[in-house]
Amino acid sequence: MRSKNTTPLIAALSVAAAATLILTGCNEASAAKPAGFTPQQMADGLFVVMSSDRAVYTKQVVNRLQNEEKVIKASEHWQDEKGLPLPAQMFRMGAETVAGKNPGFTYSLLSLWPINKQNAPKTEAEIAGLKFISDNKGTTNYYTEEVLGGQKYYTAVYADVAVSAACVKCHNNHDDSPKTDFALNDVMGGVVIRLPLK
Repeated sequence: MRSKNTTPLIAALSVAAAATLILTGCNEASAAKPAGFTPQQMADGLFVVMSSDRAVYTKQVVNRLQNEEKVIKASEHWQDEKGLPLPAQMFRMGAETVAGKNPGFTYSLLSLWPINKQNAPKTEAEIAGLKFISDNKGTTNYYTEEVLGGQKYYTAVYADVAVSAACVKCHNNHDDSPKTDFALNDVMGGVVIRLPLK
């Protein structure tokens, strides 16, 4: 019996598992007829799960407990301070867990204005995608293909928007933040999803 507290990782993996079954086919008959998701549909579906879970954690856990009820603080040093992980940290922990299970796709949260320098874009596709979603104020996504380490990938970049006061306050007040004038609903960065292509 599964607990009602399904984690974001399990939800994302469930979507990925369902998509894998559709993409590969469940039997020989289905293998004869090409069917399933396009890479864009797969990436879009994964993003919906990821962004929904992150928004719920940000609004219903961090914002409520830290800003409204003032019960516990979210902190980048959450383990030492016995606090809550920041939403970006929670997202990264999920991405690292997924990568460790090697499901065939990866995702990350990157920004043109990262507080943590490891979250800066590294590839041409990441830079172009982050600029595109920032210039278009999150109204459209960025899709491309790239080759990394000899493997071809479908790469999608989605706007990461400040969904609560907790996001804005954290970024604007952090000593290492290169940008300190974010407002609610601003594009703060992007979620990059990579799917390997045959």
